[in-house]
Amino acid sequence: MAALKPGKVIGLFGARRTGKTVLMEEIIHEMNDKKILLVHGENLDVSEILSSQRTAVLKKFVSGYDFLFIDEAQKIPNIGANLKLLVDTIGNIGVFVTGSSTFDLHRKIGEPLTGRGTNFNLFSFAQVELQENFLQAKEHLEDRLIFGLYPQVVLAENKEEKIDVLESIKNGYLLKDILELDNLKDSLFIINLLRLLAFQIGNDVSITELAGTLRVNRKTVERYLELLQKCFIIFSYQGFSRNLRKEISKSPRFYFWDNGIRNAVIANYNILPSRDDVGRLWENYCVAERLKMNHYSGKMANYYFWRTYDQKEIDLIEESNGLLSGFEFKWGTKKTKAPEEFLSTYENSTFNVITPDNYLEFTA
Repeated sequence: MAALKPGKVIGLFGARRTGKTVLMEEIIHEMNDKKILLVHGENLDVSEILSSQRTAVLKKFVSGYDFLFIDEAQKIPNIGANLKLLVDTIGNIGVFVTGSSTFDLHRKIGEPLTGRGTNFNLFSFAQVELQENFLQAKEHLEDRLIFGLYPQVVLAENKEEKIDVLESIKNGYLLKDILELDNLKDSLFIINLLRLLAFQIGNDVSITELAGTLRVNRKTVERYLELLQKCFIIFSYQGFSRNLRKEISKSPRFYFWDNGIRNAVIANYNILPSRDDVGRLWENYCVAERLKMNHYSGKMANYYFWRTYDQKEIDLIEESNGLLSGFEFKWGTKKTKAPEEFLSTYENSTFNVITPDNYLEFTA
C-alpha cells in the first residue's frame, strides 16, 4: 500500500463485516520484510497503553517495530491525540488503523492528524471489484438486487444462507454499532426509521414527516440519520437547483449502501416478479454502485437529484470537473425522454438512461 509510510497514519473505515480486518491482514502479509506489531483496540492492556498520552510508554510499546497496526481502533480513548504524539515523537513508525464509524473514529483521528494521515472507506463488495463480463453480471443481477453484496452474502451457497447472514448483520453488528454510539438504547426506533427510509428510496424525504410518524422531535430524527450515515448504512444527497425558480431542492433523498441490508430491514427477500418495489431496488443498487466505483477510482464528484414543481425529474446528477451528467434508472423497457429543460438550462450537460442492458458501463 503506497500510502503507508513511516510518520504517517492510514485509516480504513467502513461498516462491520465488509472485510476491513481481512484487508488489513492481507496488507500485513505483503509486508513480510517489515517488523509489524498488530494489536486490537478491544484489548484492555492495549487500550490502556495507547490512551496513556505518555511518550515514554508509547515509545517502549512500539520499540523495534517499523509499523503499528490497530484493529477496531475506535475502542481506544483519545486515540487521535495519542497517534499524533506517536508519529510526532517517533518519526520512523508508520500506523494503520481500522474501525467502523461507531465512535466517529474518522473525526477522532482526522482532526489531530491533519497533514499526517490519509483515510480510506471500505464498503461491501462493489460491482467494479468483481471483474465480471456482461453475461456473468447479468446472471447474478437479480440476486444482488435482493441480497446485496456483503462479502459473506456473495460467498453464501444458497438463499437460506444468504438470509441468515443478512439477519445476523441486521440484528447483531448493524444495531450494535449504532446503539454503542452515545450509549443509545432504542433499537426498535432505529429499525422503524430505516423501514420508513427503505420505502422512500427515490423520493424526497421530509424530516418533519418522519418525526411525526415516529412521534419524536425533528432533532432526534436528524441525530439518528447522522449516525446511520456515519456507520455506513445509508447515504443521502440534496436536490440540484441553480437557475430555475421551479426547481425543488429542500428535502434530501436517502439510499442504502447495500440492497441486502435494505431488504433485511423490511424483511422482504421475495423474488423480483412478486415484488412491487423493483424500481426502488434498481435505483438504489445503481446509485450505490456508482458512488462506490467513483470512490475507489478516486473520481471527485458531487451528487444531486433534479426535480421541478411540474414533475420533471432526474434520479441522479453527477457534477465532476465542472460538467453535469444526468442519469435516470429504469428496470423495464419503457422509453424515457431526455428532459430538454434541464439540458437547455445547463449547457454541456448530458443525460443517459441506465437499464439492465447498459448498467455495467455505468457501475464498472
